[in-house]
Amino acid sequence: MNRSIPVTILKPHDPSKPAPTLYLLNGAGGGEDSATWAARTDYTTFFAKKNVYVVTPIGGAFSYYADWQRKDPVLGVNKWETFLTKELPALINTHYKTSGVNAVAGISMAGTSVFNLAIAAPKLYRSVAAFSGCARTSDPVGQAYIRLVVETRGNGNPVNMWGPLDGPGWRAHDPYLNAEKLRGLKIYMTAGTGASGSHETLNSEGIDGDAFKLVNQAAVGGIIEVAMDQCTRQMAARLAQLHIPAHVTQRPTGTHSWGYWQDDLHNTWPYLARDLAS
Repeated sequence: MNRSIPVTILKPHDPSKPAPTLYLLNGAGGGEDSATWAARTDYTTFFAKKNVYVVTPIGGAFSYYADWQRKDPVLGVNKWETFLTKELPALINTHYKTSGVNAVAGISMAGTSVFNLAIAAPKLYRSVAAFSGCARTSDPVGQAYIRLVVETRGNGNPVNMWGPLDGPGWRAHDPYLNAEKLRGLKIYMTAGTGASGSHETLNSEGIDGDAFKLVNQAAVGGIIEVAMDQCTRQMAARLAQLHIPAHVTQRPTGTHSWGYWQDDLHNTWPYLARDLAS
């Protein structure tokens, strides 16, 4: 992409020994806004005494962390798949004492990206975790959500990403259609139903007594999570049909918001840690 990409790296508690790497991706804003793992969760303290490198690129807003077919007038040149699967791991492994064992996890937009990254680089990751993501890109619901992210929020043209909507480029990047290529990976997926839950209170982190924020999280976050729940159920059914094991957490409540993703990270980490250590 001919530019420098900032990368946040949390180092292992004991850097003298080789440690695995978790590539942890931000959502639609790419970490360029305030909606980040660092700003909205306790991930820094959570990983402080764990022996793992946690690597998070800052950038890629509304890009789906994909290699776009064409330069976009607004979003520019996007070759994030190349950066994340070829360039960045080589740099991390050169500059740090890593074990060479990797996992990738992401929320929302990146909950789609993590599957496509794993498919593009089948030997790079041992595990993949999608928190409130949509593993559909070529069906109406999946494309509607992608257009909401790229077109409505990012002012980009999704046709520049994978070509004409419903075309071969979109089907080639639909993890649901390409689920067979995920065989052998440890797969984790989470989603809520969209119903308000434990993080929809005036005292919740990020709401801080603001009634407008509460209503927005419950209403908008609820609607988005309904779609993510549908996508997650479809992907879970597809993996089951193919006899590909997956650990799926479908919460009875939960909106599309950071409190639940922090919970997801905490709850999924023991599984990821086991995978990375084995």
